[in-house]
Amino acid sequence: MNRADLVAILASKNDLSKTAANAVLDTLIDTIQTAVKKGDAVQLVGFGTFKSAKRAARAGKNPATGAALKIPASTVPKFVAGAKFKAVVDPKAAKRKADKAGK
Repeated sequence: MNRADLVAILASKNDLSKTAANAVLDTLIDTIQTAVKKGDAVQLVGFGTFKSAKRAARAGKNPATGAALKIPASTVPKFVAGAKFKAVVDPKAAKRKADKAGK
């Protein structure tokens, strides 16, 4: 699925024009990006959490030459899927987890 497909689904399920659905999607994405850039986490219960994570500097290796190189520290976006999202993607694993918790 690409952005155009997502906009079409949003428009049809919410009785919106494709232009309005695209504007809503743009606002959602921009809001999440702005919050994560500031260091805040965006938690959508049942779906997941968007947050930023810091990566420490580390030593790496150029795969072509084998030469050692330094990889600088960086801040990267991170998404952690929520329990409901995980259950939709892999219902068997969710059932195993529920059974294990019930013991």
